Amino acid sequence: MQNTPLRSWRTVGMAIAIVSTFSLLLTGCEAPLDLEAVRKVSELSSKRTDFYQAMARNQEVIVVSGNDGVLLSSVDNGTTWKRQALDSTASFLALDVCPDNSFLALTFNNQVWHGDAQGKNWQPHTLPSQEQMMTAACAPDGSWWAAGSFTTIQYSTNKGESWDEISLYEDAIINNLQFLNENQAIATGEYGMVLRSDDGGLNWDYAGYLPEEFYAHTSYFRSMDEGWVGGLNGFIYHTTNGGESWEQMPAETNAPVFGFIPGNSELYAVADNATVLQLQGSAWRKISESDQPLYLRTGLLMPKQKLLVAGGRGLLFDLELPAANAASKD
Repeated sequence: MQNTPLRSWRTVGMAIAIVSTFSLLLTGCEAPLDLEAVRKVSELSSKRTDFYQAMARNQEVIVVSGNDGVLLSSVDNGTTWKRQALDSTASFLALDVCPDNSFLALTFNNQVWHGDAQGKNWQPHTLPSQEQMMTAACAPDGSWWAAGSFTTIQYSTNKGESWDEISLYEDAIINNLQFLNENQAIATGEYGMVLRSDDGGLNWDYAGYLPEEFYAHTSYFRSMDEGWVGGLNGFIYHTTNGGESWEQMPAETNAPVFGFIPGNSELYAVADNATVLQLQGSAWRKISESDQPLYLRTGLLMPKQKLLVAGGRGLLFDLELPAANAASKD
């Protein structure tokens, strides 16, 4: 490990602000309340008060998670949705699928939730650390992982019965964690930090730093060498050497980028103002946008040339892709 000086001030509040900023902005100016409209909306699975954060799928079901303990599931590729009631109002931050097709989710009150392969029977497991966890992942060996402030990483190899903890003791927030295979994993976070592990997450070292301490809202690595990060101002950076150096890519948006959606060969990004970008050659081209301040944060590539995307104010919809741009997923 490199001996990196500790930061002299804590920044957990920055992560909290990033998670909640858009819900605060979007609820600041409301039209007069229409009770009849509220009654109609309350009958729907998706509501205007929902702010979706994450989406994952296995062979049987798609699950979408959001604020206030919101969980939606669909067994027909998003045609219909069922709203689930959990004994919690904590907001979900992350969602992943485990090798056994069960689901793993993280809520803002530092609980990891585990759901079965049908996206049901969710059970909470409290994390031991007082550090704020911001992301979670299920490793290829089935172990559960969470990461967050003070470069803290926690993991369980026995389905949440006990937890071990690792820290680089750097006063920075890890907000993205991705396992590429049983041995290799990548994490990105505050101050442009890029971390890598080559032993299944047991040990981590610095792979590099993003330019000007760029805060990566989201990251996606196709391999340990090639990856992308996105964040404010529509900035998307690309690396082909595992994070040692980065190049900013042209992108047809100034909106903050919040998520990547990988396909078989294509790659998409979702952003504020209901913006969807597609990687075309060496640039990101806009294929969807709105003049409304409604963010998109997550999505999946679907059959029949569609993206399923979700975000603020109950945005949950299919976006049809041009035939030439669609992935070959059937």
